[in-house]
Amino acid sequence: MERLLDYRGHIYGMIATTPSERPVIGSIRQSQGVVGMEDQAMSGVKLPGDLVSVEWLKNHLENPAVRVVDIRGYVRTEDLGGGRQAASYTGAPDEYAAGHIPGAVFVDWTQDIVDPDSDVKAQIAPPARFKAAMEERGIGDQTAVVIADHANGHLSARLWWALRYYGHDNVAILEGGYKAWEQAGFPLTSDISTVDAEVTFTPTVRAELRSEVDEVVEHMESGTRQIVDARDPATFSGATQRGSRGGHIPGAINLPAKELVDDEGRWRSAEDIRKLAKEAGLDPDKPVTAYCNGGVTAAQLLFGLHRAGMADLSNYDGSWNEWGEREDLPVEGNRDLFRSEAS
Repeated sequence: MERLLDYRGHIYGMIATTPSERPVIGSIRQSQGVVGMEDQAMSGVKLPGDLVSVEWLKNHLENPAVRVVDIRGYVRTEDLGGGRQAASYTGAPDEYAAGHIPGAVFVDWTQDIVDPDSDVKAQIAPPARFKAAMEERGIGDQTAVVIADHANGHLSARLWWALRYYGHDNVAILEGGYKAWEQAGFPLTSDISTVDAEVTFTPTVRAELRSEVDEVVEHMESGTRQIVDARDPATFSGATQRGSRGGHIPGAINLPAKELVDDEGRWRSAEDIRKLAKEAGLDPDKPVTAYCNGGVTAAQLLFGLHRAGMADLSNYDGSWNEWGEREDLPVEGNRDLFRSEAS
């Protein structure tokens, strides 16, 4: 038996489990006794925008139609010397367990929303797997989702994009993330409870939001879409390399996603983002396909461009984890740093 706890950690019920059930880190809010989340969410909450402030979230924590998702984690890079790097992807469940926004559920971006059967690392989970991950965390079709990471929206934007890819638009990123929440003096809790997942999440694929490699090849050759590299300039130029090859997709424009947030991890204004995009060589009125190393930083870039009013934005999910390893695909700026070292 599992205990059902409210966001304060108070026990108010029990639920049977089986050995095969995966533990879910999350919470249940109490509202006149034990009520299924689907019934609670029927009233619905319309989020005020793609970004919500910590003050707004604090004022809506008690609303059962709002689900806070903690997606803290890391892309850790190891400097191997000579411009060569190795990267590893990790979630941060230990940080969630140590302290999180009351009522938040945890998503491990490296496990819970990825396709374990894909040959390419960190690809979006297929519909059935994504549906299960959302329902286990009490996220249904009527749920207003607020996503929080450490500060700059890097990982939050990945889930923002994934939810929209599967047809769920009522989603926002917490402006400034956990850094802003703690700076405001708002509470954290270490209470961990079980979600009563009586909700239905219906994945409705929007194919236009995700690009496959063959489509990117076509756009590269035809110029029908702007291909935008969201990585840092050194990686774009090939001075820094991960994987078998360095450089970038031929004809790509470099607009580092990290430039779209300030030093405090807060998003720049729509006007500033449009200015940065134009300075990088983008036409704000033409469609964009973004990529990075693994489709995560690209999602951060797409969130910024979306905020700036740009439309027809697609994520090349395979990104450099796929393109860079395909010897049959062209690259510009490859310095073969790993092969040079080997020779």
